[in-house]
Amino acid sequence: MFERYTEKARRVIFFARYEASQFGSPYIETEHLLLGLLREDKALANRFLRSHQALESIRKQVEAHTTIREKVSTSVDLPLSHECKRVLAYAAEEAENLGHKHIGTEHLLLGLLREKKCFAAEILEERGLRLNHVREEIARSSSEKVTANRPKESSLLNEFSRDLTQA
Repeated sequence: MFERYTEKARRVIFFARYEASQFGSPYIETEHLLLGLLREDKALANRFLRSHQALESIRKQVEAHTTIREKVSTSVDLPLSHECKRVLAYAAEEAENLGHKHIGTEHLLLGLLREKKCFAAEILEERGLRLNHVREEIARSSSEKVTANRPKESSLLNEFSRDLTQA
């Protein structure tokens, strides 16, 4: 199921499962996915939430909202909630729309923002994140990476050889 996911995105899912087990949840919910995202990709959190303490403050918000039950063993395979499944589907759509082959942490963030009626989206919107703004920022940074990786105008042949007819 996670073949197209980057290594970081896979770790987000792993951390989301861990967070769900710590809260004693029978499902991996969107808020667990958000906590996993913040735990794994600190650069993404700093970029969009502009806070080094985002993980802890959001964790406290999730704790206040969630009924904490007895911890579930991390060896138990917790299923994804319906909302979480939709978030992953949205993330795949966002990756495709941006022309990306792989689903990364930035696509998971976009997926969370698209799932309007979930607690994680509420948290993100309270902190000023808006879907279109985040999408534009990701598209802009992606195009900057492509431009930076583009080969120089001169080819290797021109660079390391000499035209003998021009002697």
